[in-house]
Amino acid sequence: ASYALGAAPVRGDLANLYEAGDAMVKVPRDPGSNDLLEREAVALRQLPEDGDGRFLPYVPRLLESFRHRDEATGAERRVNAIARLDGFHPLTDVRAAHPDGVDPRDVAWMWRRLLVGLGFAHRAGVLHGAVLPEHVLIHPGRHGLVLVDWCYSVPGCHPDRSGRVPAMVPRRADWYPPEVPAREPAGRGTDIFMATRCMTYLMADRAPKPLRTFARGCLLPARHRRPQDAWRLLAELDDLLERLYGPRRFRPFHLPAIPHTRGN
Repeated sequence: ASYALGAAPVRGDLANLYEAGDAMVKVPRDPGSNDLLEREAVALRQLPEDGDGRFLPYVPRLLESFRHRDEATGAERRVNAIARLDGFHPLTDVRAAHPDGVDPRDVAWMWRRLLVGLGFAHRAGVLHGAVLPEHVLIHPGRHGLVLVDWCYSVPGCHPDRSGRVPAMVPRRADWYPPEVPAREPAGRGTDIFMATRCMTYLMADRAPKPLRTFARGCLLPARHRRPQDAWRLLAELDDLLERLYGPRRFRPFHLPAIPHTRGN
């Protein structure tokens, strides 16, 4: 397709995102990142092919992936066109709007949905590899969640069979579990570790002791001692939430109007 790019891109970790009608066009700033954009395209194709279609709303929809030659420099870049997400905000916005921490009863639905998204991806044979606050988008009114930026993913069908997360986001180096900087193979517990960090980051000091204990079990340094099954962990979280807050019920969640950065 042809894309008329907006003039003011959103700056992501390694790429610029341009609005183009119903698409967001993701262009790496450095052609050296082409392999990471290609890795994202592989993951976003594998998820609908090998995953349960009921959970596709938890991941972006890849429209197409192609190589583009810069007429001025001759540099070739891998470009991904992704369906635009409207009304979604990254967890960084959510935390900024609640400087003292988000009510754990509101974090509960975000945590549940994040585990659903990871459970879907893991059963499809894909690890996300960078579950960071800016890569988790929520829709406050609809209680929706989308996990974006799959450039750091470990798709089972990728030619690289090392199982390692291919790169780290430097400014978030302290968010990763030990196996990632050690260049060891990642596992499902790698994503669960980082997802848990996102939730404790949201709650700050507002988490009750049982939730803090639950989170500590997901943040153990030894990968093999962490939970490995997001679906099973979701069931355990549901049991804990019911003991803390009673039967599940819908809680409206409103996010104040604040400047935000669209995730990629």
